[in-house]
Amino acid sequence: MIKVTDIHKTYDDGKVQVHALRGVDVEIKEGEFTAIVGPSGSGKTTLLNVIGGLDTPTQGSVSVSGIDIAKLSENELIDFRLNHIGFVFQSYNLIPVLTAKENVEFLMLLQKRDEAERNERTTKLLKAVGLEDQINKKPNEMSGGQQQRVAVARALASKPDFVLADEPTANLDSKSTANLLDIMLKLNEEENITFVFSTHDQRVIDRAKRVITVEDGKILSDVTK
Repeated sequence: MIKVTDIHKTYDDGKVQVHALRGVDVEIKEGEFTAIVGPSGSGKTTLLNVIGGLDTPTQGSVSVSGIDIAKLSENELIDFRLNHIGFVFQSYNLIPVLTAKENVEFLMLLQKRDEAERNERTTKLLKAVGLEDQINKKPNEMSGGQQQRVAVARALASKPDFVLADEPTANLDSKSTANLLDIMLKLNEEENITFVFSTHDQRVIDRAKRVITVEDGKILSDVTK
């Protein structure tokens, strides 16, 4: 599903060059529940962003669902992300003026899916993440854990090939983290949804079925449990 080959990423502000990734090779198959881990500045978030087409590599190829996204134009990337990749961010990134239902529906509106399909899928997803009773609430009326569960439902709404989650538990307490990870693991095991995390949270690492450790822009270890 995902094949990263000889990826380098260098940031250059004209004075200093930062080598965030140095020749990374990795493959992720359908149905995996993988954590990319490492200390701050290790390159784990850069790797996730390159896989998700949010950042362009300086060198190398990124094959996602058979397409080298490193060669796509910006408009092509936008369309590809919309239809193939789900994102869950540390800061939730919900639209504050929209309800839980409307936030989950948003990507399907962009995909021009009809109203009946949007309603059915939104209801199903909010039920799957345990928020069927929060459907008409706005983000400021929900806890952080509830908002992040809405974000997971939204990430799945577009029927992506896989979901990328960047530090999704960083702002959550222990109970909310456990609930969120239980939901993601259940979706992974029962619906074969592929999740790739960038994290330093031991609670996520403990649940992951595969742990890729990145340090100084290189893969230090790759362990399947």
